[in-house]
Amino acid sequence: MKEYAVVGKGLPRVDAYSKATGAATFTVDISLPGMLHGKILRSPYPHARILGIDTSRALCLPGVKAILTGQDVSGIRIGFVNTPRYPADQSPLAQDKVRYVGDEVAAVAAVDEDTALEALELIKVDYEPLPAVYTIDEALEPDAAILHEVSYDGVSAWEDWGQKRTTSSRAEYEHPNISGRTSVAYGDVDRAFAEAYLVRQDRFETVGTAHCPMEPHSCVADYDASGKLNVYLSGMAIFYKRFMLAKALGMPTSKIRVVKTYVGGAYGGKIDIFPYEVAASLLSMRTGRPVKIELTREEVFTTTRQRHPARIDLRTGVSKDGLILGQEVKFTVDNGAYRGSGPVVIFLGFAMNNPVYSVPNFRYEGYSIYTNNPIRGPHRGHGAPQMRFAVDSQLHMIAEELGLDPAEVMLKNARHKGDVVPSIGDTLNSCGLSDAIIRSVNDSRWKEIRADSTRKDGLKRRGVGLSTCAMFSGSAYYPFGSAAVVKLHDDGSATLFTGATEFGQGIETTLAQVAAEELGLSLADMTVISGDTELCPIDIGNFLSAGALVSGNAARLAAKDAMGQLLRAAANMLEASPEDLEARNKRIYVKGSPHKSVTYAQAIHTSVVSNNGDPIIGRGHWQAVQGVDRNPSLAKAKGRWTDAYGFAAQVAEVEVDVETGHVELVRATTYHDCGYPLNRQIVEGQIHGCMSHGQGQALSENVDMREGQLMDPSFLTYRIPTSLDCQEMKDGIVESIEPKGPFGAKEVGEGALAGMLGAIANAVYDATGARVTTLPITPDKILDGMKKSRTG
Repeated sequence: MKEYAVVGKGLPRVDAYSKATGAATFTVDISLPGMLHGKILRSPYPHARILGIDTSRALCLPGVKAILTGQDVSGIRIGFVNTPRYPADQSPLAQDKVRYVGDEVAAVAAVDEDTALEALELIKVDYEPLPAVYTIDEALEPDAAILHEVSYDGVSAWEDWGQKRTTSSRAEYEHPNISGRTSVAYGDVDRAFAEAYLVRQDRFETVGTAHCPMEPHSCVADYDASGKLNVYLSGMAIFYKRFMLAKALGMPTSKIRVVKTYVGGAYGGKIDIFPYEVAASLLSMRTGRPVKIELTREEVFTTTRQRHPARIDLRTGVSKDGLILGQEVKFTVDNGAYRGSGPVVIFLGFAMNNPVYSVPNFRYEGYSIYTNNPIRGPHRGHGAPQMRFAVDSQLHMIAEELGLDPAEVMLKNARHKGDVVPSIGDTLNSCGLSDAIIRSVNDSRWKEIRADSTRKDGLKRRGVGLSTCAMFSGSAYYPFGSAAVVKLHDDGSATLFTGATEFGQGIETTLAQVAAEELGLSLADMTVISGDTELCPIDIGNFLSAGALVSGNAARLAAKDAMGQLLRAAANMLEASPEDLEARNKRIYVKGSPHKSVTYAQAIHTSVVSNNGDPIIGRGHWQAVQGVDRNPSLAKAKGRWTDAYGFAAQVAEVEVDVETGHVELVRATTYHDCGYPLNRQIVEGQIHGCMSHGQGQALSENVDMREGQLMDPSFLTYRIPTSLDCQEMKDGIVESIEPKGPFGAKEVGEGALAGMLGAIANAVYDATGARVTTLPITPDKILDGMKKSRTG
């Protein structure tokens, strides 16, 4: 393996000093001269018609400067998906009716927060409560309440469905509360089941979970006298935010500047365009003053997206030796009151499952369903955790029925380098999944614990479980690719300009390392300017784990371009060919003649003088999928999506108290195929974060919804793992070297979460014989499962 000077090292983060000393400025810290404070009036009903809104008393309150209602945003629609097939379906402020508890009804701007809150109490809203639906089954009943009664062509959704119902054999799949559908099939599934030695059919269910960023969502909008809207926000993709704001407000993108401050956690929950961001912008435009809206913790839990609760109906047919012959999946999610990312997550349920195991015959149906629950959206892994929990739980069950080691069955079915992912067509140019399975099993206590005949004696019982996962390294989403600029300074140092967003994952550090390696500089010689749409080139944003491969390639190519200019200048000075030069430590040498050299500063000076003052500025760009000029189909799951996949395998070791059902995760072992680790310390941190995150999703986290009301909207009641809950975590890196990645790098930040769910579920079963098929895995479910296993 090649040894590099800068990449591959666990170097300190470039933002460490600012964060450690408290100098880092987050959006909640911003205070501008004359700034007003905004607050949102929210619906107390899960479903109700708005008969009237009276703001007169609130407007008379001293200090209130502006109030917006649905009438002020007529015609504005926002949404994570906005395509002809799936048009945006949410208004920044409710117009005809409200659809969940927390739905935005009015927005107030006042001189201070207390005045704004008092104004909310003075706004009178007349509601007519309507029947509501809270589950997938309720929403699909023939006489269910319809959340969006009018189609976008003006046809009554209910009448339209009634017509289809009389003419279509698949009428149950065309209910107006279905917000999205993905349908995929290849091979001959029925024949595969007929020829299978064993066919299992099971149902698995997962719940909604919260992102829990330490920094609450916030936005400061400042519409200045020139007609420019300056927006400071806590987000994950500044150019995507600008694009969506421009569409919502009907403004040119050149008239909107989005500035990313430091971001105190995101995990997918700060991608979307949110009503409070649009409201702050409109209030600033109306008042001519900056407006800040900072959500409370309860608002963050309720109104800023949650992971999709999912039902996975899974049927798998295998040969006698555990080879998967065919599989059928029905993946149904509750996307809440508005479409959110429902059509995306049901596509991803297929797209991030298919690269893991080789399944020659496959049929998949995905459905996203409207309910009167809060809106669901991207959450770390976006669709993968739900599917990995179901698929690997069932594969463990199949292995047991066949009398086989689950690790051997997973290894037998794992995909390999060179495989082409069916339907989508992505080629696995690198794939270390088999190595990850082998090494995670060998490096854990897998064989030792499974062979221990005493581990189930007494009240504390030990078990181990294994699961796998895959994750994109970027996607064909707006703005589809990333660009970067590198500027060399007179002293030989460099500045990297990138639109990538740092939200804790270390992207600024890894991009600086990539550029420094290409330039022959140290990390200390690099400055990073990021997170400003006015100063930085466009960037795809770091959702779906695009940072390392897409933004990283852009940074490397920009540095390479700058280095080429530098070497050409030095070549003229040294009377040599650029190919005969090498650079290190800010000096350029003739290969084989180290006494012939010039400094970077000398070469830069010569280049600027000889080119009439033109500085050395390098440019680079990279598309998420090379050679693809359009998005793949979400509905049919056809078309290239990503150039590389990261893989991981995880072993969970648990101890279960069989009297109480309490589960302790004793040890988690993860091997992640991230291609090549650009910064080993950051990679390890990402893997540990994924393991902790997955532990919470498996054992304790649950957005407790009761008839549309969130019952645990705070850190006092919502159970995320703390440092005291995180036990021994062992991780390793599989260096598969991705040929399309910068220095061989690809995804590491999301995939390793997904495998933890199945690994823990399988470990609990291994310890107790209780097969829990619904998350989270709570003591009562374990005790009930143990009772059934004894009586069954």
